[in-house]
Amino acid sequence: MGSDSDWRVMSDASQILTDFGIPHEVEVVSAHRTPDKLLSYGREARARGLRAIIAGAGGAAHLPGMLASLTALPVIGVPVQLATLDGMDSLLSIVQMPAGIPVATVSINGARNAGLLATRILGASDESIGDRVEAYARELEAQVEEKNRRLKDSL
Repeated sequence: MGSDSDWRVMSDASQILTDFGIPHEVEVVSAHRTPDKLLSYGREARARGLRAIIAGAGGAAHLPGMLASLTALPVIGVPVQLATLDGMDSLLSIVQMPAGIPVATVSINGARNAGLLATRILGASDESIGDRVEAYARELEAQVEEKNRRLKDSL
């Protein structure tokens, strides 16, 4: 994430990865305040064994795009809502990438879905993770059916 203040949002991605048993790291890397760290982090990520990057940033939100320009790994951008512009500045900064530098972008403050998307990416080549993703989908389906039953019972 671009700042430790982003943790209030980004912790949801970390929690999902933990829930799925996926080892991960949490790091503050600012595209503007720590450019040398950003360069080494992005360039070395794949060699260090990372398989995807979830990058959350607010405001100008250059972190996801800059990371995507430095690595062949899939990068998932999380626009973090700040006090001004309701996060639209972050969303537009992340989603409007030039051709050849893709960043998958989730909703404003959508770190939970970023974690799930990373899990699905990993699950495409890891059967064990894929099985857990399918089980999670079945759990969601059961939850909806239970909510539907309770609603109908209350009428």
